[in-house]
Amino acid sequence: MAFICLLHNYITIYVYPYRERDFRPVAAMSTLLINQPKYTWLKELGLSEDNGGVFNGTWGGKGEVVTSYCPANNEPIARVRQATMAEYEETVQKAREAWKVWADIPAPKRGEIVRQIGDALRKKIKVLGSLVSLEMGKIYVEGVGEVQEYVDVCDYAVGLSRMIGGPVLPSERPGHALIEQWNPVGLVGIITAFNFPVAVYGWNNAIALICGNVCLWKGAPTTPLTSVAVTKIVAEVLEQNNLPGAICSMTCGGADIGSAIAKDKQVDLVSFTGSTHVGKQVALMVQERFGRQLLELGGNNAIIVFEDADLNLVVPSALFASVGTAGQRCTTTRRLMLHESVHDEVVERLVKAYKQVRIGDPWDPSTLYGPLHTKQAVQQYLNAVEQAKQQGGTLVCGGKVMDRPGNYVEPTIFTGLAHDAPIVHTETFVPILYVIKFKTEEEAFTWNNEVKQGLSSSIFTKDMGRVFRWLGPKGSDCGIVNVNIPTSGAEIGGAFGGEKHTGGGRESGSDSWKQYMRRSTCTINYSKDLPLAQGIKFE
Repeated sequence: MAFICLLHNYITIYVYPYRERDFRPVAAMSTLLINQPKYTWLKELGLSEDNGGVFNGTWGGKGEVVTSYCPANNEPIARVRQATMAEYEETVQKAREAWKVWADIPAPKRGEIVRQIGDALRKKIKVLGSLVSLEMGKIYVEGVGEVQEYVDVCDYAVGLSRMIGGPVLPSERPGHALIEQWNPVGLVGIITAFNFPVAVYGWNNAIALICGNVCLWKGAPTTPLTSVAVTKIVAEVLEQNNLPGAICSMTCGGADIGSAIAKDKQVDLVSFTGSTHVGKQVALMVQERFGRQLLELGGNNAIIVFEDADLNLVVPSALFASVGTAGQRCTTTRRLMLHESVHDEVVERLVKAYKQVRIGDPWDPSTLYGPLHTKQAVQQYLNAVEQAKQQGGTLVCGGKVMDRPGNYVEPTIFTGLAHDAPIVHTETFVPILYVIKFKTEEEAFTWNNEVKQGLSSSIFTKDMGRVFRWLGPKGSDCGIVNVNIPTSGAEIGGAFGGEKHTGGGRESGSDSWKQYMRRSTCTINYSKDLPLAQGIKFE
């Protein structure tokens, strides 16, 4: 059976008779966490023991039954029935019918619906954040923060709904108007990853909606309950406004559904968050039909610390960027480049900080570091540790699987590796930080840019000349270029995305809305004459 498994912030296609998480039989109803008194709050989100994984105005799901597990203890939470291909095709048709209604609604009125979606999310922010923590494994404050990000994007989109549009340009011809007209693309297929099971959908959904599009969401196979819960919240808002539920459709599934979205000519834009490897496959499938795509792929992000840096900023920044979300953010710092004059001091202070990180259950408010998402991620961590040792790295912190239930590993630091060591150039989606010593600015900038990905980067310095060289054409080649802050934790007001093997797509703020629309240049003759452009005479 082929399926897409979202691991390590990217989707990998496997062809196995079963998944690793399915080694155990489908969990009996009595063993599910949702039936235990401690987890009855899950039912506040409309979840039950068995949940439909298809929504197109009505709930369905006749495909494979998958069990969602908690990464903190590997216990089953609840089950979801995935979509069949027939249900996928039905959902696409219903979404396209719903678009005919949605596209006729003025953009500011669409913004009002998005405002209501944001308000509905606000009311459920703590319980939905708790679900993210339980199912994905990130700590509670990050789970709540992720829902807050969707809320913030909704607020942003409401204002944007009164601002999208193009300019009226001066025409060289008398009695003519030149207008840039923007229209929705139609149906946006959104494929998201496990590590941000709410926020990435929110970035796409809120902006796509105010632009006049309808959405079809395929979330990660390992976080289906979050997909169902979010869709229930959005669906209720649509129903309250007498709008078709298929405006925000959902089909849970594996490779068959993911490939169908990529190949489907009826899906006007495919927004894909995942690995470079699978992103390339998606891109080829979409390009084969001359479709549109928005790719948010991998990142091998670096912090560069110069001799004049404020180390009181460096240490907490590097700690958050490398350890936060257990190293499972696409913007996680994986390479820490230290000027030779501060190398030893920063390493010493950072190791001390690592050892003080509070590790525990992700839903405990005092916890700063939770589990990896899956057992496969734990194995990937162990493989990377072994490779780093073989390639000359010195293990100065961590390096082991923790002796406790769940998928816990120690946050890890290596020194002594070459800047171009194969493992350093590999985006391993686990909490391993490679510390690299450098001598010159040119050296550091070059090493920052030598990896295949180009997502996020940051320098720590007080030299303003260096700051602007970093921001300029010979500086960082990433889509996110920071100064004196971590590589992770981007705000929603700016465009989010990267260059090179990161895919080139942009989501969230700035002018990212243009990715969800098509542009037409319109010339209107309101005179009684017919002058031609460039002064051409054709008489």
